[in-house]
Amino acid sequence: MKKKQLFSLLIFIPAILFISGCAPVMTNNQMQFGIKAAQKELWNEAIFRWEKVLESKPESGAAYNNLAVAYEKKGEWDKAEKAYETALKFAPKNKYIQANYEKFKTRFESQEKKGSEIKKNDKK
Repeated sequence: MKKKQLFSLLIFIPAILFISGCAPVMTNNQMQFGIKAAQKELWNEAIFRWEKVLESKPESGAAYNNLAVAYEKKGEWDKAEKAYETALKFAPKNKYIQANYEKFKTRFESQEKKGSEIKKNDKK
């Protein structure tokens, strides 16, 4: 019985070490895959990949920033805003995230104004 347990440990421990060592590589691959999808404007695929990054690295300001951009491109303003705010929570000094968020707020305000004007015109 002890031989089986020893054998199991000899298999189990290297497997855990291998998997844990690969996690950063897999996370980076998901991040890059998401970027490539975004460059092709495949926003759903990009979102899927960046959500995968967050499963293994939940405090990634970069992944939240990328998600925010994708949500914004899809017109999902509330999700974009929440993702930007979370990105800034995890990376408050990141100049890229700050700049993206500022641009987002300007576009969001513009979008809200357009929506208000359309509603006013529809009532007439």
